[in-house]
Amino acid sequence: MNGMDMADNDRYGQVLIDRLEATHSNDGNGQALDAQAWYGTDLNKLWLKVDGERSNGKLGATRTEALWNHAIAPYWGLQTGLRHDFGGGPGRTWAAIGVQGLSPYWFDVQATAYVGQGGRTAARVEAEYDILFTQRLILQPNVKASFYGRNDPERGIGSGLSEVEAGLRLRYEVSRKFAPYIGVVWKGKFGQTADYAREAGHAVRETQVVAGVRVWF
Repeated sequence: MNGMDMADNDRYGQVLIDRLEATHSNDGNGQALDAQAWYGTDLNKLWLKVDGERSNGKLGATRTEALWNHAIAPYWGLQTGLRHDFGGGPGRTWAAIGVQGLSPYWFDVQATAYVGQGGRTAARVEAEYDILFTQRLILQPNVKASFYGRNDPERGIGSGLSEVEAGLRLRYEVSRKFAPYIGVVWKGKFGQTADYAREAGHAVRETQVVAGVRVWF
């Protein structure tokens, strides 16, 4: 009957540019982007993600994902789809499966496993949390970690724990949809990934000062 549809069958969408920022460190200046968009119902959504950086005029490792999200519990979704890496070496394509949602105490968590061409495997974990000083002034710590199952020297990636990134950003929400921020980010490479970075003359540990905006619509 007209007008008798369940609310969870309605379709919604959102584009979130979580981080659009300029970076500065002893290794040089650059830019970084972390954004995602989704469209669908409460139960099923198409989810798109991009996470990458540019440093000293060169595009660095950039990750793009197209995922199908199916709700498996309140605040949690199972995500399956494809990931493609470009920049920083030859492109790599992966099949992806993971979860995304809010853990107890409102930590925003993403955890994904990947299987790639030639038997490559990888995993990525990310968590962040909003600390409200006021309704508009918000401190957001976040941490990311990447793991790989085998060496990929063409992209400068080693097996095991490859990279860790930890950030602390303070934003002011001029409106709920627009918030400038400043912050500091620490990045570290480990194991064979660190050895590849040293051979290429790149920093293994790096601290960045960042400034940017968070926008959603």
